[in-house]
Amino acid sequence: MTQAARDDPWEMALRQFAQVARRLSLKRGIEDFLRTPQRELTVRFPVNMDDGTVRVFTGYRVHHSVILGPTKGGIRYHQDVTLNEVRALAMWMTWKCSLVNLPYGGAKGGVIVDPRTLSQGELERLTRRYALEITPLVSPHGDIPAPDVGTNAQVMAWIMDTYSMHHGHSVAAVVTGKPVSIGGSVGRVEATGRGVMIAARETARLLGLPWQGAPVVIQGFGNVGSNAARLMWQDGCKVIAVCDVGGAIHNPDGFDVAALQQHVAQTGSVVGFPGTTPIAHRDLLEVPCTFLVPAALEGQITAANAERIRARVIVEGANGPTTPEADEILGARGTTIVPDILANSGGVIVSYFEWVQDLQSLFWSEDDINQRLERLMIRSVRDVFDVAHKQGIGLRLAALQRAVDRVAGALMIRGIYP
Repeated sequence: MTQAARDDPWEMALRQFAQVARRLSLKRGIEDFLRTPQRELTVRFPVNMDDGTVRVFTGYRVHHSVILGPTKGGIRYHQDVTLNEVRALAMWMTWKCSLVNLPYGGAKGGVIVDPRTLSQGELERLTRRYALEITPLVSPHGDIPAPDVGTNAQVMAWIMDTYSMHHGHSVAAVVTGKPVSIGGSVGRVEATGRGVMIAARETARLLGLPWQGAPVVIQGFGNVGSNAARLMWQDGCKVIAVCDVGGAIHNPDGFDVAALQQHVAQTGSVVGFPGTTPIAHRDLLEVPCTFLVPAALEGQITAANAERIRARVIVEGANGPTTPEADEILGARGTTIVPDILANSGGVIVSYFEWVQDLQSLFWSEDDINQRLERLMIRSVRDVFDVAHKQGIGLRLAALQRAVDRVAGALMIRGIYP
């Protein structure tokens, strides 16, 4: 297999699934069905730019599975989006929803664009046209998008409004991650980061590791990374290194994460935060720590750098940040990896809460949201640790096995139509 194939997220997802399918002894037809996305839509659409020109963009929406319920998954705006990446993310969403027992299948969407190069008006026009193009797949009971890399609550508001305008009434439940003022849920913005914090804390408890003062390194300081950093810091951990696209900073004594967030709001980057030393992006992952949280993009921890990583526990805030080769290397060294489908499931859990609230037009308090999230996360972490311990396997394989088995079991119970 070539290096490109090894680094391809879809190849990663397929290799993970094949390993689990062998362990579960899935029937050949069932294995083939679960390996392949159920629906794939590629759209190319024009957008009027501010200078009077027209640009054509390419977007995707992939449904991996509808066995457990309507599909759920984010929409990503990034210049490096590929169909294979979207396929992989959709498959991982299926397993993530199954693992934490949500009534969803997995989906994902994306547009090949660097949103930072667009004006607000261009971004809105692109979003509304993309929303219209994927409307045949999207509905409150069929496919419910959410934010992802490069998108946010405002983008979800435009998608909801576009869908609603074409249906003649407001349809809040068609997306999650919306502003609270139009049917969004309190607690949703920090939900993924909060889930990462809970997963890390519960892992520390189960492994007997100290939590108070534990050194933490965060790769990526977007929504997931910044909230995970702040919540872990507020709960007593010591955040010693972080990075964003602008650069990486380090202070072995730790720093005030709330002040860092203010610095980022004012300057646009973690770079230059007082009391820290700049380091290279590639060196950040190798800083000695108890908890390493990769919260950027997939494929960051590879065979090329796994030997140099000195974290006791890796808590995957991003989707697919660790390649299968790196998994083997780190596992042999005794590094605990809390896999993405478990560690970053807080976002889809609270998205589910938002969807339920929208459908019933009855909303919960933020304390209620956070308590429900914490109960689900703690139960899921304990369940995965229990499977791993009983079967003598790593947490990723245990999580995937539990998730795939639930989907395959549901498929067999429902039967094959007709």
